[in-house]
Amino acid sequence: MENAVAYAGAGIGLGLIVIGAGLGIGRLAAAAAEGTARQPGAADKITGAVNLPLFLLEGVAILAEVFALLIVLLK
Repeated sequence: MENAVAYAGAGIGLGLIVIGAGLGIGRLAAAAAEGTARQPGAADKITGAVNLPLFLLEGVAILAEVFALLIVLLK
């Protein structure tokens, strides 16, 4: 029974992680596309400014998934 609760919690956690990361990346990409549409000459600067937060957001999502899987595997 304890393993079932751990699996359910990890499944819910992984789902929330994916939803949160998807929303964050979507907002970031939408803002970058809007900024590029308004200022086409600044596309390089906008892309450069978007890359670091995008990579950090993906890294946090991957780490959270690893931690959720470790909870299940080490239980």
